[in-house]
Amino acid sequence: MKVIATPEQLRAGAAGGKARALAQLTEAGVGRVPPFMAVLPGACQAGETLPEHPTPAVRSTILTALPALGSGPYAVRSSALDEDGDDHSFAGQLSSFLNVPAADVPQKVAAVWRSGLSGPVLAYRRERGLDTGAAPGVVIMPMIHARAAGVAFSADPVSGERNVVVVSAVAGLGESLVSGEQTGETYRVSPPLSLRDISPLKGESEKESILTSEQVSEIAALARACEAHFGKPQDIEWAIDGSGVWLLQSRPITTLGAAQQDFSFPNDPITWWDNSNIVESYSGVTTPLTFSFARRAYSAVYRRLLSLLGVSDAEIMRNGSVLDGMIGLYRGRIYYNLSHWYQALALLPGFSVNRRFMETMMGVSEGMPAGLKVQAERDRVQDALHLARTAAGLVRAHQNLPNTTQTFMARLERVLAPPDPPLPERSLAGLVAHYRDLEAELLHRWDAPLVNDFMAMVHYGVLKQLCQSWLNDRGGTLQNDLVTATGGMVSAEPAERIAELATLIPPELASLLEHGSVPDIEAALPPHAFTGGREYLRKFGERVDDELKLESRTLHDDPTPLWRAVARQMRHGAQEHGAGRKRADAESAALARLSAWQRPVFRWALSQARDKVRARENLRLERTRVFGRARTILRECGHRLTEAGLLDHPDDVFYLEVEEILGLVEGTTSTVNIRALAELRKTEFAAYHQQPAPARRFSVRGALHAGLVTPVKRSLPTGGDHRQGLGCSPGIVRGRVRVVHDPASVQLTEPAILVAERTDPGWILILNMARALIVERGSLLSHSAIVSRELGIPAVVAVDGLMDWLQDGDEVEMDGQAGTVTRLASAPRP
Repeated sequence: MKVIATPEQLRAGAAGGKARALAQLTEAGVGRVPPFMAVLPGACQAGETLPEHPTPAVRSTILTALPALGSGPYAVRSSALDEDGDDHSFAGQLSSFLNVPAADVPQKVAAVWRSGLSGPVLAYRRERGLDTGAAPGVVIMPMIHARAAGVAFSADPVSGERNVVVVSAVAGLGESLVSGEQTGETYRVSPPLSLRDISPLKGESEKESILTSEQVSEIAALARACEAHFGKPQDIEWAIDGSGVWLLQSRPITTLGAAQQDFSFPNDPITWWDNSNIVESYSGVTTPLTFSFARRAYSAVYRRLLSLLGVSDAEIMRNGSVLDGMIGLYRGRIYYNLSHWYQALALLPGFSVNRRFMETMMGVSEGMPAGLKVQAERDRVQDALHLARTAAGLVRAHQNLPNTTQTFMARLERVLAPPDPPLPERSLAGLVAHYRDLEAELLHRWDAPLVNDFMAMVHYGVLKQLCQSWLNDRGGTLQNDLVTATGGMVSAEPAERIAELATLIPPELASLLEHGSVPDIEAALPPHAFTGGREYLRKFGERVDDELKLESRTLHDDPTPLWRAVARQMRHGAQEHGAGRKRADAESAALARLSAWQRPVFRWALSQARDKVRARENLRLERTRVFGRARTILRECGHRLTEAGLLDHPDDVFYLEVEEILGLVEGTTSTVNIRALAELRKTEFAAYHQQPAPARRFSVRGALHAGLVTPVKRSLPTGGDHRQGLGCSPGIVRGRVRVVHDPASVQLTEPAILVAERTDPGWILILNMARALIVERGSLLSHSAIVSRELGIPAVVAVDGLMDWLQDGDEVEMDGQAGTVTRLASAPRP
C-alpha cells in the first residue's frame, strides 16, 4: 500500500487539491513553497468508521519520511480530492493542525481523515452534489515561524475588480485571520503600488503597521503570479519569517464568479442600501442571530411608530413586507433598505414636506437617491387632512409623554425583574416562553422611547431654528452649546462612577489594575471598592462596544476593561472641560439678545430640547437592558441545545436565527439538523471577516445576492490638511491624535484627541482620557455627540474619509463648534 504520494501522483491530484497546487507551484518556481509531503487518502484504510490512529505500518512510514522536512514542529493540513477547486473551496470545513511535534504527526493525520467525513462536511458535500465517501489527503510541511501571515486575493472578491489585489495580514500566525478571530489589516493594491483602505489590526492600533509597502507589493506580486500560472484569480495563504515571504497555499476564488455575474432582468426594480447610520449600532460583521433579532425588533418598533403617528392598521398591514424588510444583511453586514425606508416614510402625512426632517432622524446623510421614486398613497387633500390629524395626535402624545414614560418604565422593570425560576434553571421551552413575553411586553410596545425620540428631533430642530432666526447663528451650532451638560444623563454616570472607584482604591494598586487578572484584582480590592465595582456591573455591565450585538462579550463576561479604566483614572485623573460654564455662558449671552416676548418662548424651547435629548439618551440604556436580557435568554438556549446534542458548542447558537430557535420548540422549523446549519454559516461568516467591507451605499438591480451591485461613488476629500465635519460639542483643542478601533483593548498612556470611525456607549470606559473626539460617522443627535456634550468634551462628527486621513501621532487642531479639523503636522508614515 502506497502511503506517501510520488511527484507524479501529486501533479495528478491523487493527494488532493491543495497538494496538487503546491506541487505545480514548486515545479514552476512560483514563489517560495516550503518543502512538503502528502499522505494519500487510501492510506487511511477506512472501514465503516475512520480509525483513531493510523496502522503501525502507515505510522512508521510517516515518521520515517518526516526528517526530510526538518526536525519540526510541523503543520498538518487537509487536502481533499475536490478541495480548493474551481467551485468548492471547503474553506474552514476540514481540520488542520499547527505546531505538531514529530511524534504526534500520525495521530493528527488520522484526525484530518476523520474531519473529512464529519457531519458538517458531509452536509456540505450533499448540498453541492459531491461524493460523500472519500477521505482527504493530508499535506505535511515544516512550520513557518511567522512574524506576519495572512491571505491575498489576486482580484477583489467583493467587487469583482480584476485590477485590484486584496492583502490581509495579522501579526504572527495567520490562523486567527482565517478563522475570523482577528480582522487584521487590509491593503488594496493596484498597479502601480497604491495602498488604500488600510484598517489597523483591532486592538493594536498603537503599533506600527504589520507590513511595509515593500512586503505588501511582494505579496501582491505573488498573488498575481499564482493567477498567471493557473489562469484564473487565486486566493493564496502566505507567511513571513526572517528569510522572507513563503507561499503556503493557492486556490481559485470560488466566490468571484457570483460577484461579477448579473442574473437580473432589465425590468427588475433597483433597491438602494445604506449603512451610514446603522453602523453605530451594528459595526462590521454581524452574526445571523443578532441580525434576525434586530430585524424582528425593527419590524415591531416601526409598525408601532406608524400607528402612533396616525397611519391606519389597514395601511400598515398592506405594507407588511416593507416593514419586515427595513434592514438587510449583505456579506455579513447590516444595511438599511432605503427603498423600504422611504416607502415607510411615504405612509406618513406630509411626506413631501417632512422628508428631510425624517432623513435627519435616520442619520442618512446623503438623502434619498435620485433614482428612487416613492409614491404616496394619498392625494394632496387627503394628505392635508391626515397631517392635521397627526399633528393633533402628536400634541396629545407630547402632553401624555410623562405618564407614557412612567407606565413604560413600570412595565420594563416588571419584565426585566430577576426571573423566577432563574434562566439557567429553565428548560429550552421555558426560555422560549420568557423570550415571547419579552417581545410581547416590550419590543411590541416600545411607546415611550419612540414618542420621546420623535419629540427630541422636533424640539432640537425648533431650538436650532430659533438660534438661526432670532440670534443670527449662521453656523447652526449655537444649540449645541446650549444643550451641553444638561445633567441627569445616565450615559455620563459611568464616568462619574469610575472616578469614584478611583478614589476608593489605594494608589499602590494602580499597576495591578492596569496589568493584573480579574481574580487577582478583586482579591486585592478594599471591600467598599469591590462593592462599588459590583454595583457598576449590575447597572452598566451590558454597556460595552457593540452592545446591541448579541455575540458581544459584556463586562459580566469579563470586567477587565472596567478595572483598566479605573487604573487610567488613578494615573491621569479626569479631563476638565468646563461644560457647565460653557452652557451657562451661552445661555446668558443668548437671553441677553432676545426681546421680552421672545425670552419665555426661547426658554421653553430650550428646556424641552434639553429634557427630550436627556430622556433619549437615558431610554437608550433601557434598550441596552432589553437586548441584554435577550442575549442572556438566547445564550442559555445555546447551552440547552448543546446539552441536547443539537449543537457542538453553546456559542454556535449565534449562527442560528431567532425563528429557528423558536421553531425547534414551537414546531415551526423545517430544519432539525441545526448543527450542520450552524457549521455552514460559521464557514460563510469566517470568509466575510476576511473580505473588505462593501460600500457604505450601493444599489442593486433585482435580487440582492444575484443582481448587479453598483457602489454609489462618494466624493471623498483627497490630500490637503483640512476637513469639515459637524461641530457637535464646542471647544478648540490642539494636540496629537490617537486612532482607536476597539475601546476595550486599546492601551492609552496619556490623554489624547481620540479619532474613531464610530462610537457607541461602550466608549464611556475611555472618554476620561479624551481631550477631544473626532468621529468619521455620526450626526448631531448620535450617541457620541450627546455624550461628548454632556461631558463637555469638544467633538466633531461626520468627517468623511477621516480614518484614511489621520494616523496615530498626527498633530491637529479641531474646533468643536465650527466642525473643522486641521492637520498641523504628520507623524512619520510606515
